[in-house]
Amino acid sequence: MSDTRQIQSGSSDTVVERLALAIHEHRLQPGTKLSEDEVGEIFGVSRTVVRAALQQLSHERLVTLRRNRGAYVAQPSVREAREVFEARSLLEPRTARSAAERTTAEDIARLQRHIDAEHTALDAGDPGRALRLSGLFHIEIARIADQDTIRDFITQLVARSSLIIALYWQRRAALCESHAHHALLRALEVRDGAHAEELMKGHLLDLVSSLDLRRPAPPAHSLKEALDRP
Repeated sequence: MSDTRQIQSGSSDTVVERLALAIHEHRLQPGTKLSEDEVGEIFGVSRTVVRAALQQLSHERLVTLRRNRGAYVAQPSVREAREVFEARSLLEPRTARSAAERTTAEDIARLQRHIDAEHTALDAGDPGRALRLSGLFHIEIARIADQDTIRDFITQLVARSSLIIALYWQRRAALCESHAHHALLRALEVRDGAHAEELMKGHLLDLVSSLDLRRPAPPAHSLKEALDRP
């Protein structure tokens, strides 16, 4: 029995965490209907708990609530996709520079563990998990920069980027080919802020170039299939 079925009761936070993880790892694709009854059955919780969880995910812009139609995994428009990555390109390069000025040996070790985990996921044939870890790498750089407000913005933008990538990514091999995180790690390690800033600019441009904003991805897998995976 999967651990989703072992959740017999409890807070909506558990449901939020598991649904968000499935969305970030692209097991739940944009546009997937999140039936209250089905989610409740999968997690073993009441519709009240499910409703609270979906409301929270809606506030985080991972879920869209449609009047008289229910909840769906959010589907960012082409305009939103462009705006999200434009915002990231304004915030993250300067944040990378700030991080390089503050980074410690412990920070470098933590970032290296993120990269190692990305590679492990790729070797296991799990690009969705690798992408989630890639997003966490960016959030970790914002944490090192010690700018809490900007980190909160970047966290939200990275979450929305996950939905955008799920819809519009055309170069799935790009993740395997990219050495951007390694290069960023080296720049942070030697405290080269200017180089870290330029590397982040190039990395985000490469991410945008891997998107095909003319057409969305294929339809999603079923809700049960996505959530039953450990």
